[in-house]
Amino acid sequence: MLVTEFRIVLPLTVEEYQIGQLYSVGKASKELTNAEEGVEIRKNEPFENVELLGGKYTKGQYTLKNYYVRKRLPAFIQNLLPGKIKIKVEEEAWNAYPYCKTVLTKTGSISFKITVETFHAAGAGDLENALSLDDETLKKRKVVYIDIANAKIAEEDYKLNEDPTKFKSEKTGRGPLTDSWKESVKPLMTCYKLIRCYAPVLGLQRILEPFAINQQEQIFLNLHRKLFCSLDEWYGMTMQDIRAYETRVQQELKDKQYTDKKDSEQENEKKHDQDDKKDEKENEMCM
Repeated sequence: MLVTEFRIVLPLTVEEYQIGQLYSVGKASKELTNAEEGVEIRKNEPFENVELLGGKYTKGQYTLKNYYVRKRLPAFIQNLLPGKIKIKVEEEAWNAYPYCKTVLTKTGSISFKITVETFHAAGAGDLENALSLDDETLKKRKVVYIDIANAKIAEEDYKLNEDPTKFKSEKTGRGPLTDSWKESVKPLMTCYKLIRCYAPVLGLQRILEPFAINQQEQIFLNLHRKLFCSLDEWYGMTMQDIRAYETRVQQELKDKQYTDKKDSEQENEKKHDQDDKKDEKENEMCM
């Protein structure tokens, strides 16, 4: 089992990040959802009496989601799947901010489990054991810093309006971020994300586990670039505003999946009709 701790430093306060993260997750869910792939929000409700981080946190917001993916999977995994079948990944999250625990599970022939524990704190990522790990886990842990301004991003993921080195907030005056931005920018906070990945697939474990960790790194990088560059969209929102926004997003995702699926079915029917007419014409020519 691989254990990696990502540390993501951002030019925000811990309180600002709570709003920005929830807003950005909702926005990203809408962007990723269509007839083929996307996000289904099944539950979004308060929870109590769940012991997290050794009992330090016991209440917060619980979410249950399904992620349907295929195109974003590596080719060798797509080749293992029959037809156009999609992989369903279930996500459970207990958000007891500033602590959060997320569990991603995929069952079946290609199975895995990814656990993400996150702690949010002020500063530039200098807490050596933010998640109170035991000695054995600390020995296994690999620490990776993610710099939203300077980290390498995939060409297909790059967007000018999501580039922290180009963005300047009109509401706060923050940005653009330079090469050495962490030395001069205030405020600063860090997301400490501990990833445990277990993929017990015979013959594929050594490939799947590093792939899953690398995917998480890219997801974290892209999401937090979006989060900072959308600062003016969510800055000043209250938690009540965010909960109302999440409710709207949940309904929009349902509507979008239905509309896109209907459009896709109509497009397929149109294509089939065209193919039928083409066949009829070819048959007439042969007579």
